[in-house]
Amino acid sequence: MNFQDIIFYIFSAILIVSALGVITVRNPVYSALLLVLAFVTCAGLWLLLEAEFLAITLVLVYVGAVMVLFLFVVMMLDINLDQLREGFWKWFPFGAVVALIMVGEMTMVLMGKYFGLEEMPTPSAQDADYSNTRALGRLIYTEYAYAFELAAVLLLVAMVAAIALTLRHREDKRSTNSSKQVQVKKEDRLRIVAMPSEKKE
Repeated sequence: MNFQDIIFYIFSAILIVSALGVITVRNPVYSALLLVLAFVTCAGLWLLLEAEFLAITLVLVYVGAVMVLFLFVVMMLDINLDQLREGFWKWFPFGAVVALIMVGEMTMVLMGKYFGLEEMPTPSAQDADYSNTRALGRLIYTEYAYAFELAAVLLLVAMVAAIALTLRHREDKRSTNSSKQVQVKKEDRLRIVAMPSEKKE
């Protein structure tokens, strides 16, 4: 076992413990911080696989933007923790079954040679001028172009659905109507009134 294998097992252990902490910790702020730790550790594992672009993208996009925004929202909102814990034991059996399926799949991938499956090939060493960003872009826009476009459409549909679900017209709250604002003329907004000037006595 070399030094790289030791680093891999240490990072993997930290990633598993932090991922378990995300779903078991009751405080949402601690859960978000553990998720940040999981992202950073996953970025370290990608660095070991010589995927520097994916690692820095994970840190910049998720840790630097998404998780900071999530932490800001969680800390600003008044979250009722007792209400969040009510459905935990109700969905615990379903979550346990899903977790067991995932553990079985990861076991088959990591110990495939003991189950008669083909062992995954180890990545070969690349040249000094090798750019994984160029290789990733070439694969995305050539071999996996349709899958990439399908993922983009799914994300767009999810974003539109999230906006449609949160957009509610309440009668007791005033809101702006953009279509009516565009159709307004200047006569509707401005009225000039002729008034006599005041005379000083």
